[in-house]
Amino acid sequence: MDIVLSNTLSGARERFVPADPNRVTMYVCGPTVYNYAHIGNARPPVLFGLLVKLLRRHFPGVLYARNITDVDDKINASARELGLPIEAITARYTAAYHEDMAALGAELPDIEPRATHTIPGIVAMIERLIANAHAYAAEGHVLFSVASFPAYGKLSRRSTEELIDGARVEVAPYKRDPGDFVLWKPSTDDLPGWDSPWSRGRPGWHIECSAMSEQHLGETLDIHAGGNDLKFPHHENEIAQSECAHGGRTFARYWLHNGFVNMEGRKMSKSLGNVLLINDLRQQAPPEAMRLLLMNAHYRQPLDWSDAALDQAVGTLDRLYGTLRDLEDVDLGDLAITVPAEIEAALADDLNTPNALAVLSRLAAEARKAEGPAARRARKADLVGAGAMLGLLRETPAAWFARTSTGGAGLDEATIADMLAQRTAAKSARNYAEADRIRAELSRLGVTIEDTPQGTRWLYSKRSGEAQ
Repeated sequence: MDIVLSNTLSGARERFVPADPNRVTMYVCGPTVYNYAHIGNARPPVLFGLLVKLLRRHFPGVLYARNITDVDDKINASARELGLPIEAITARYTAAYHEDMAALGAELPDIEPRATHTIPGIVAMIERLIANAHAYAAEGHVLFSVASFPAYGKLSRRSTEELIDGARVEVAPYKRDPGDFVLWKPSTDDLPGWDSPWSRGRPGWHIECSAMSEQHLGETLDIHAGGNDLKFPHHENEIAQSECAHGGRTFARYWLHNGFVNMEGRKMSKSLGNVLLINDLRQQAPPEAMRLLLMNAHYRQPLDWSDAALDQAVGTLDRLYGTLRDLEDVDLGDLAITVPAEIEAALADDLNTPNALAVLSRLAAEARKAEGPAARRARKADLVGAGAMLGLLRETPAAWFARTSTGGAGLDEATIADMLAQRTAAKSARNYAEADRIRAELSRLGVTIEDTPQGTRWLYSKRSGEAQ
């Protein structure tokens, strides 16, 4: 089965063919660790991490890198604001990022390079760019000369003039051209800095990723991925400096970019006060529901995040876990758990997660209708295999419902079971008014009842329960 990807560089869907099937390389831009990550920061590691899982099923060797930017002016500003050492800021928020990604089930990178651990490589790359007349030193700074790279703008397919007009370009007397960007800048005594041929200073943002990917993955990557907001200037600048430092060799063969996460139709921004931190969201809903919602839209499209959409994701998982609970008497034993072909096909089609989730829901419906031991066993295996590939259904039904039944109503599984038993007894006594009253009370508390031929099933939405 071929894997097809939408390559931003060519603007076309292309069959993915790695340069070396035994060493497929993929680099995803990671966080700048100056604050807690917001939900938009989670979309690349969750979705492109899913792509890594798919690649590992098709190729014997996959090397996945996701960096940490731990030297940056935003970090310096955060340290000043909080009155903490810079190292304390980066350590705190790196640890928080790791916790958030683990909670969301994001694929772990094989390599997690850090900018501060790559300073010698950064300096060496800048020296090569200067030697090749692609960069110049000025007043303790080193800048990349955009005019020296005629292909500048090929990723976003806009002219240099258009790119500069649409960007916030720093005006500085030491620049030869307004579009030239910083590779190295001097540091004052109160800022982090390293000795270099030009000044005691620190690297610019763009050169960090070029040096980190070169050091760990080589001069040419198979796949480089990140958010749409990085296309320009970050990824455009990475291409320019990397290809100029490597004698014109291609920097990345396939470029993938994910759409923004919007908050109820509006772009998340600090000025609007609608930035949703993962650390906060984890207190409001199960992280698995957040993961499912991140996969609801195709990665190239924007995703609209809302409380209602998160409630719906919790409800979807309630139904999926409810199906597994109904099948708890089915022992899979030594049956091999495989990924259903339709799930694989959806993901191989440019990581089409909406289609994959639709397949998952259909598999659950088929499992609920299955009759006979063999059919129930096969359908349960399909559902478990599909969930494992998508990073869903990672808990037991008991653990899921124990977590989601601890809302403001103070319900637990034993209380719900007792109320359901009372309802069953009322129906047996033909006291339908009492049975309806119990059903309505459970509904008010966030518990949905489904009467099926196999018995009464119940689903509990923690967020719905809290909203009552």
